[in-house]
Amino acid sequence: MAIEIINLRKPSLVDTIAVKLKPARSSRLKIASPLLIVVAAAAFCLTAVAQDHPSQPAGAHHHPPAPAPTNLKVLPKNTTGEQIHEIMHKWAGELGTECTTCHTVDPNRKMPNGHPALNFADDSKPEKNTARLMLRMVQDINKNYLSKIKDEDHHGKDHEHEEAGLSCGTCHRGHVHPPEFVPPKEDHDHPPAPAKP
Repeated sequence: MAIEIINLRKPSLVDTIAVKLKPARSSRLKIASPLLIVVAAAAFCLTAVAQDHPSQPAGAHHHPPAPAPTNLKVLPKNTTGEQIHEIMHKWAGELGTECTTCHTVDPNRKMPNGHPALNFADDSKPEKNTARLMLRMVQDINKNYLSKIKDEDHHGKDHEHEEAGLSCGTCHRGHVHPPEFVPPKEDHDHPPAPAKP
C-alpha cells in the first residue's frame, strides 16, 4: 500500500488535507509540501501502532494488580482482589460514588501516581457499614424472596427472578440517596370506581 496525500485547498497552504490509502504502483510517495511529510509519517506511525497494540474495549481501565482483600465481613472470604475490584467498580457506578465514599485515605501511603492510598480494611467510616448492611438486605431479598417467585417469559418457559435479581442500582440508579419514584402518567383507562351508596 502507498499513502497519497492530497491537499484539498492551495498547494502552499495546508489547512485541510485528506489521506487516501491505495495500492502502490510504484515506490514513490507523492507529497505537496514538507508539512505533509510530517502528517503522512504521523498517520503511518499511528496506524502501525494501532495494528500492533489493539485498543482496549470502551470503559476498560488499567489498574495495578489488586491485593488480596482483608476484613471481609459480608462478601465471601475467598473473594480475590480482582473480584473485589470488579464488585466495587460496579457498586460505585450503581451508586454514583467514588471509593472514598466508604474507604478512608491513608496519609502515610502513596499510590504510584502520587495520590494518597486508601485503607480498604479500615471500618471507621459509617458509610462502609451502611454498605455492608445494604448488601445483606439485597442478598436476603434475592435469596429468600425473589428466588421464590416464578414468572413466565415471552416463550412460555418458567424462570426465576434470581437470574436478574436485585442490585444496588435497582433502587439507587446512580445516586447515593435513591431518587423518589414518580409514576408515569397513565396511558390506559382504568375501570370507573364503584359508586358510593
